[in-house]
Amino acid sequence: KREKGELLIQKSKRLKNNLLKQMQLSVSKDGFVHFGDTVMLLSPENNKSPTENYPAACGNLTLAVNPDDITVHTSESLQVPCGLSAVKSVNPVGRNAFRILSVEGNSMGEPIRFGQNFGLGATGGFTDQMLYLASDHKSFMRFAKKSYLQQVFLTDELSYLTCWQATFLDPQLRLEYEGFPVPANTKVLITHCHTNRGLAVPRNYWIRSYFGKEYEVICHTYLDSHKAEEDKNYWIIVTANPSDDGITMFDRPKPPSEETREREKNELYAGT
Repeated sequence: KREKGELLIQKSKRLKNNLLKQMQLSVSKDGFVHFGDTVMLLSPENNKSPTENYPAACGNLTLAVNPDDITVHTSESLQVPCGLSAVKSVNPVGRNAFRILSVEGNSMGEPIRFGQNFGLGATGGFTDQMLYLASDHKSFMRFAKKSYLQQVFLTDELSYLTCWQATFLDPQLRLEYEGFPVPANTKVLITHCHTNRGLAVPRNYWIRSYFGKEYEVICHTYLDSHKAEEDKNYWIIVTANPSDDGITMFDRPKPPSEETREREKNELYAGT
């Protein structure tokens, strides 16, 4: 068995190596998200202090594949149904890289648009396997383990349960932006088509996984007093930085403002 690579420890090592393998995200040349792109789904921090957030987690979180402990220790590939979680790592690896899939016959390379159905596929670092992000109405048997709300999972069957839409952030401009291309690296909402609920990270429900302490991901729309979505529903579709293979557009430093440039120029002249 050892010579054939069939020992349990060898199988689980292959699975872990693939899940933690460095991945290359797609580069957006026009600033939009396209069918076929490999991206990360990032839940941005809300810039509140830890005291205001307590007991919720601070910082940026990314959507990631979260296989159960039995699968990690006994299998060499992802098994369905597979769970998901939000992790603090913002580096693209096999766990948190997702592919934008066409579910309505759109050609690869076309930009996805607000209000248009698309799928989200996870390979887990494997080249011969694709699982699809899905959700369904909660029932007595099917619900999120910590929050008891609508669960999110990975399945190997494409159906209407695996269809998602990008929604513009501002509810007052939502109708005007319907049909416009979805920009990359900006905040959007991701809505499940079948249940019309938003993908969310509550941040105050943590789960224990093989990879450590991680946070529960659910499908639930959190509304504030103005009937606008809260930051728990915000997502950034992150693409690669075209000028550097190692970092993403999210890590790319912002260009200095005109005031900063002017101040630096004056300091330079004063020094000379």
